[in-house]
Amino acid sequence: MTTEKEGTRAPAGSAKRALVGRLSWGLADQAASSVSNFAVGIYVARSLGVTAFGVFSLAWVTYGVVLNVSRGLATDPLTVRFSGPPGPAWRGAVGRATGTALGVGAVLGAVSLVAGLGLGGRVGPAFAALGVMMPGLLLQDAWRYSFFAAGTGRKAFLNDVVWGVALVPAMVVAARVGSVAAFVLAWGASATVAAGYGWFQSGIRPRMAQARGWLREQRDLGYRYLVENVSLSGASQLRAYGVGVIVGVGAVGAVRGAELLMGPFLAVLMGLSLVTVPEAARVLRRAPHRLARFCLLLGGGQAAGSLLWGAALLLMPGRLGETALGDVWHSASQLIVPISLGVAGAGLGTGAAAGLRALGAARRSLRCQLFASVCYVGGGLGGAAAAGAVGSAWGVAAATVSGSAVWWLQLRSALREQAQEPIPEVRTS
Repeated sequence: MTTEKEGTRAPAGSAKRALVGRLSWGLADQAASSVSNFAVGIYVARSLGVTAFGVFSLAWVTYGVVLNVSRGLATDPLTVRFSGPPGPAWRGAVGRATGTALGVGAVLGAVSLVAGLGLGGRVGPAFAALGVMMPGLLLQDAWRYSFFAAGTGRKAFLNDVVWGVALVPAMVVAARVGSVAAFVLAWGASATVAAGYGWFQSGIRPRMAQARGWLREQRDLGYRYLVENVSLSGASQLRAYGVGVIVGVGAVGAVRGAELLMGPFLAVLMGLSLVTVPEAARVLRRAPHRLARFCLLLGGGQAAGSLLWGAALLLMPGRLGETALGDVWHSASQLIVPISLGVAGAGLGTGAAAGLRALGAARRSLRCQLFASVCYVGGGLGGAAAAGAVGSAWGVAAATVSGSAVWWLQLRSALREQAQEPIPEVRTS
């Protein structure tokens, strides 16, 4: 069985340096992005209190769903089919993909704006502000993924740094206004500044008029990715809304506060996620029998890291927690144990998920994702009905562990199928 031509195999040292480079820019970019998000969450929590922070969190999870719609339709197909040096094909694809992201932001932003104006009260202004800022938020994310597709992670990092720098004066102004809508506008306006900088970095104009053509060209990938991406983020949104209805908006703020405490560790996981699937694919090509071990080490390492981080949070002095989260700390600190276990379960499952995607087992992957999403909503809302925010956190922890078990069962089945089929030769010429 031939997997590579001998003359084209890169030296081990060169391959390791390339891996370290890809990993470094992925981690650096995710660190810049996550530090900004973490700072926003901390600042809002301290400035507005637990109830208003709950309203902000509802807008935040809604943005997460829309972001995954944009990625599924625009940038995920781009990274699959146009990853490589930034030549003419890449530039044309980026123009269409970023135009698609901008179009998604305009359409769904208008929906959020209308819904916010209709809702009124505490929640309505936040959703109206989110709708206004949605195009800039999605375009900034599209530039980020476009740069990674071209292998220029440094540009993605710089773009996120610009967002973070612009965020500082915007947050100061929002704090003087003192409303949730002001903080949403400040967050989105600084992202729009970074989106404009991304246009300058690339020299490519987003072509919104060609969005329909892009969707038609990429429909075999885009709609599948749309379902996969939205299922989990949609489950998170349903859980947040449900907890707000069952327990109260303050409980949503407590859950979000506990997730913020896990933020630095989650930033590392997200940075790793930029390279885990490509690295699993390399293992599959070079040594297929090592894929299961690679996935186990990947998932087990992330789960262990989550538990260690949770243990460190439990040992953190209460005064430090109050300094970080203000009034949100008291309710959020009660959720550290179940949140840590939930992240550990999810981390273990990502190892199996990387293996399934490397194997190209799209049906199995989608099946697992849908099962995990149903468990997440059921556990989160069932727990909330039984024991409030704490019960919801424990329900989600049980759901993520169950979902992880299904990911690993599906990976085992996929590996058995793969072992019965010959590995196709990877040609280099």
